[in-house]
Amino acid sequence: MKLVDVYFGAIKLFKLEQLNDNRGSFVETFRTDELKHFGIDSPFVQENQSISQKNVLRGLHFQYALPQGKLIRVINGAAKFIEVDIRCYSKNFGKYHEFLLKAEDNLMLWVPFGFANGFLSLADNTIVQYKVDNYWSKDGEGSILWNDEELEINWGIPNPIVSQKDANAMLFSDFSIKFYGKI
Repeated sequence: MKLVDVYFGAIKLFKLEQLNDNRGSFVETFRTDELKHFGIDSPFVQENQSISQKNVLRGLHFQYALPQGKLIRVINGAAKFIEVDIRCYSKNFGKYHEFLLKAEDNLMLWVPFGFANGFLSLADNTIVQYKVDNYWSKDGEGSILWNDEELEINWGIPNPIVSQKDANAMLFSDFSIKFYGKI
């Protein structure tokens, strides 16, 4: 595992090493000792997987009751990930970074709590797999509107396929007022 870069002082992008021979390939996808070496000492308690068709957009999701850090991989297809900094004390509050994860690139993304996460599937049958360091809480989840004009996110598509929940998500300004009492 090689650290590619760090974003907003918190998000870490890794490249997993792939060994190839005449039989195929092998990749170590998870090692706690390697993650600890890079400052990630989270006890992962749940693993999730989503399968999405091309142009499906999921997000921008976050958990506030049981905040979650996420270790994310694309194991089939490709997806554009958007990570919005929702840490009110951060100089990057309300800013985002985008990442392109493709199965064949063997990239892995660590996103600690304090970010709203979303992705756009760029291929049919895109499989996103991610470990989290806290359990999902229906009563403690939130969603920021994927196309909020204030965030100025360029998803690269005008009309993605979104769930009703994501279509009705809160504006970033409403999030700021609800959770921090300010805009």
